[in-house]
Amino acid sequence: MHTSLPDFDMPNEEQVHLAAESFRLLSDPTRIKILWALLQGESNVACLAELADAAPTAVSQHLAKLRLAGLVKGRREGTFVYYSAADDHVRRLLTQGLYHADHVDRGDLSSSAHTSG
Repeated sequence: MHTSLPDFDMPNEEQVHLAAESFRLLSDPTRIKILWALLQGESNVACLAELADAAPTAVSQHLAKLRLAGLVKGRREGTFVYYSAADDHVRRLLTQGLYHADHVDRGDLSSSAHTSG
């Protein structure tokens, strides 16, 4: 049925797996706070811990997982590591997730046809 649609295209297994892993990592509220803070600018663990209201050790563990998934990158300067969002895809992904959550929270899913980015 779907294969008869002219523009129908399923993602391959690797794409599906990687997307699911990214969404799994974004299912944690602390990680969303960390990523949102990093979208505002580069930061270190201590500052992110304060912004996310979490222990620095927990933030370090979250950052390690986000880095492995390619959502965050780090830059070493002396003994400090400064983190930032990996790229603009992360910004769009998180912004769309928060936009959707805002509309679900307000019970307004009629705007789902609106897309940005």
